[in-house]
Amino acid sequence: MGVQGLTTYVEGNRQFLQDVKFRDSRLVIDGCSLYFRLYFNHGLDQQHGGDYDAFARLLTQFLSALAACNIQPYVVLDGGMDPSDKKFATLRQRLQSKIREADNISHGRSGSILPILTRDVFIQVLSQRRIPIYQCSAEADWEIACLAHQWKCPVLTNDSDFYIFDLPGGYLPFNFFQWTNLNGKASHHYISARCYTTNGLCHWFGGMNPELLPLCAVLTGNDYGTPKDAETLLAVLDVGRGGGRGKGRAPSSRIEGILIWLSSFSSPAEALEEVSRLMGEEGFRGKRGQKGGLSSQLWAGMQEYHLTPQSSLAYWFSGGKAAPGGWTSGLAQLPGCLSLAAAKGLLAPLVVDALVMHRVLLIPQVENSKLSSSHCSARKIRQAIYGILQRTGSVQLLRGPGGGVQAQDTMVQENFSQGMRGRRGRGGRARGVGHSSGGRGQGILPTQQGVNVGFSIEKAAGGGTMQTQGPSAPICVEEYDRLDLNLRKNQEEAHPPRTPIHLDTLGQAPVAVRLGVLLEVLGVKESDLAAVPLHLRLAVAVTGFWVREAIPTPSQPQVQALVLGMVYGELSWNNQPGATHYQYAVPQLNWAAERNVLSGLDRQRVRPGERRGLDVGVAHSLSQWQACLWSALCLNQLLLQPLPEPHLSWLFSGTLVHGILKYLKGGRAAESLLAGGSLSGQLYSSLLDVVRNCSSKAHPSSSATGRGRRGRGRGRRGRRGVGRGARGRGQGTEDINNRFALLMSEEESDDDW
Repeated sequence: MGVQGLTTYVEGNRQFLQDVKFRDSRLVIDGCSLYFRLYFNHGLDQQHGGDYDAFARLLTQFLSALAACNIQPYVVLDGGMDPSDKKFATLRQRLQSKIREADNISHGRSGSILPILTRDVFIQVLSQRRIPIYQCSAEADWEIACLAHQWKCPVLTNDSDFYIFDLPGGYLPFNFFQWTNLNGKASHHYISARCYTTNGLCHWFGGMNPELLPLCAVLTGNDYGTPKDAETLLAVLDVGRGGGRGKGRAPSSRIEGILIWLSSFSSPAEALEEVSRLMGEEGFRGKRGQKGGLSSQLWAGMQEYHLTPQSSLAYWFSGGKAAPGGWTSGLAQLPGCLSLAAAKGLLAPLVVDALVMHRVLLIPQVENSKLSSSHCSARKIRQAIYGILQRTGSVQLLRGPGGGVQAQDTMVQENFSQGMRGRRGRGGRARGVGHSSGGRGQGILPTQQGVNVGFSIEKAAGGGTMQTQGPSAPICVEEYDRLDLNLRKNQEEAHPPRTPIHLDTLGQAPVAVRLGVLLEVLGVKESDLAAVPLHLRLAVAVTGFWVREAIPTPSQPQVQALVLGMVYGELSWNNQPGATHYQYAVPQLNWAAERNVLSGLDRQRVRPGERRGLDVGVAHSLSQWQACLWSALCLNQLLLQPLPEPHLSWLFSGTLVHGILKYLKGGRAAESLLAGGSLSGQLYSSLLDVVRNCSSKAHPSSSATGRGRRGRGRGRRGRRGVGRGARGRGQGTEDINNRFALLMSEEESDDDW
């Protein structure tokens, strides 16, 4: 969230922050804040699509610094959108702003854009390091605060809401967390930091009751907005921006003016009674308040900061196997297998948003804003995701607060309108709806299986909160994406794959069936990928999909540069100290020669400060590839990962691929970068050959009929000879058992594309 002006005020008043030598402690970390701050604070690439290898190294260094100080991190991540919709206007504004910033970056101007796969890299590195992680159903602030409150340990974040939460262990602002410079002796390392507590702030204002701080946050305005008539109240109080009536001293800001005024009250109830008097309302009526009055609105907003004594995450992090509260979100409940995956961070928020809200926000990238959004290239994949989510074996409608209706059906399609939204408060808290789990209501009713829908009889009968229609009725998801430089809402139809697979029985579906669905959507046969190492199959299949779907069609040098980037990642991954990851079936493997290849590829990187400008056409094409990979990762996760995820930090590095492409466009052969490397040369040749085969054979896809609808003008065009001249070097690979046996091939690479 964030309270307007509070960070500036607190950080500008040194007395509110205490210097600490932080070590030997638990630490609850706001995961989203961490990966944003790490990426932006250290100057990592944004213009060329991101350097995920550099980000992974930085994150690893951060985690190593914590370990050296005996600090045990517990990472909590935001999940999907808040079903209450209270923050949606703010999310739209931020998305529009990021579209503009991405365009600025593409023209060499200032801006900040987080590369699209950063979150996925973050989760992968945490998993590899066995760092405890939990992904919330919606916004994580409240869950983070409850956990830290129960454990009495600090929170690391950059969110000003944590100046409001009353945390015994305090709040460590990331800006003052000096993890790059450890202090103390080897056995007693510590991190210099500054710690904030509400007691310190309240002491400065004459021992003010900390329970009044949430009222300051709501009056000032947070990401959920400012209550109606709050400005009128502040005008009556003469509390303006940078001035106002204070007791003993003139306030330096609106925040300070409000705090000075609040310090004259002993409790929130007393302050709200005064609000009612000043606004001409009837007296404040405790928790219920005067319906529709400002005091009631303020009280409701304050509840967002009320913490329960027990956190359900404490059980999760102590080894509990079940996702807290069944990992429910809004009006829909995920099947158990997906609930657990979501809690572990292994189910993308896009999937949850599409299921719960029937709405997704697509992440802006640095691209050519005069062309269609890069996400258009991955449209078929997302349509398949939506199709799987709306296909269930059974749907059970349960008795809601307003009446009793039960219905069961098979293979129904559900279309939730916007009227279904808004049942829960921030972070999934229910307001008198549903049952409580771990001290926090989940806003749904329990069921045995299927998608749960809580609703009143009046809404069910009267219109429009849910439509259960025949198979011919299209089911749509709202997609928010870029059109030129403006945010636009599109209605995207769901297209279930031809292979029957039901959301509520995914956990029972064989791996072969789930893999078949994934490859069907990507337009690839399993035999096409037989020669590819298992951990690269998804990336290679996506690359073939991208060649077929991207507009303009990717050039041969672009595909070569991408594949060379994959080879670089493989060499880097296996060149780590103590690496014993794979056994290579390559005669006379010479790692010294491979390291020379690695160094030669690395020298092609675009270096900071180089005068040459960004090739926006290349950036657009590679952004389309990243959009395809991002959507395919979401689909693979929804299908419970029938293919292992690629090592994303070693798969793509924007500055490297852009630099290699410039080298190739200069007329030099790709093989000249691989001279002397038997492993790298054969891996490059084999991967390129498989990409060629995958891109030239457009197998029927479940969503093929969805292409080009609603006037997008994306008809089929000539592919400039993609796939011509392939000599079929993949023949016979079905007989080779070793997944790296492709590297035994002695045939030379073919530059035909």
